[in-house]
Amino acid sequence: MVDFKKTKAHTTTLTRDMEKLDKKTGNIYETVVICFKRANQISVELKHELNRKLEEFAYYTDNLEEVFENREQIEISKFYERLPKPTLIALQEYIDDQIYFRNPDKDKSKIGRKLDG
Repeated sequence: MVDFKKTKAHTTTLTRDMEKLDKKTGNIYETVVICFKRANQISVELKHELNRKLEEFAYYTDNLEEVFENREQIEISKFYERLPKPTLIALQEYIDDQIYFRNPDKDKSKIGRKLDG
């Protein structure tokens, strides 16, 4: 599991140079899809981690009107709210070459050319 607490990602949106972002793939849309898929993975991981931590404080009761505020739960929730958004973490990972990606369609065309040649 990746430690998102130590990420170098900014917590606010920054303007990025499009020409630098598409150098690795040659296509800005492909870059966006790579970052989008990674952001979804990060989002799921963060959600599971948060739910696991909050589950420790779960208090089950039959009465729906009883709601207990737990200071630890509130602090944990606030901590996760202050983390950079998954899209910003994914983009920083992409920029830092921390994401492995490949395009199966491009791989197939390379194999086909090698076999034909």
